[in-house]
Amino acid sequence: QVQLVESGGGLVQAGGSLRLSCAASGRTFSGDILGWFRQAPGKEREFVSAITPNGGVTYSADSVKGRFTLSRDNAKSTVYLQMNNLKPEDTAVYYCAADEVPTRLSTQYRDYDYWGQGTQVTVSS
Repeated sequence: QVQLVESGGGLVQAGGSLRLSCAASGRTFSGDILGWFRQAPGKEREFVSAITPNGGVTYSADSVKGRFTLSRDNAKSTVYLQMNNLKPEDTAVYYCAADEVPTRLSTQYRDYDYWGQGTQVTVSS
């Protein structure tokens, strides 16, 4: 059974940091593009960041560039999202996703094949 399990969410004050983790199981994900999306109440799911299979290239949304860093450890089948200088507008449920047929780093959620259950991030002002 293929699973993506997120962890690390929580409540933090503005300016603080959190590190989200996403552990993959059920098959090898070392050839997948891995990404993070988020969804705030009443809003559409939006792209946050994605990373190539070897971890050499990442792409992030303008809203998080310079604050969020994405990395992966293929030996542990885990991807990490380090979030610094968090803002109230970062409050959302954060989802990990895997694109098993990677042709390019996609910002479209429809291009991702597997999803985690999400982890809540709340940033207080």
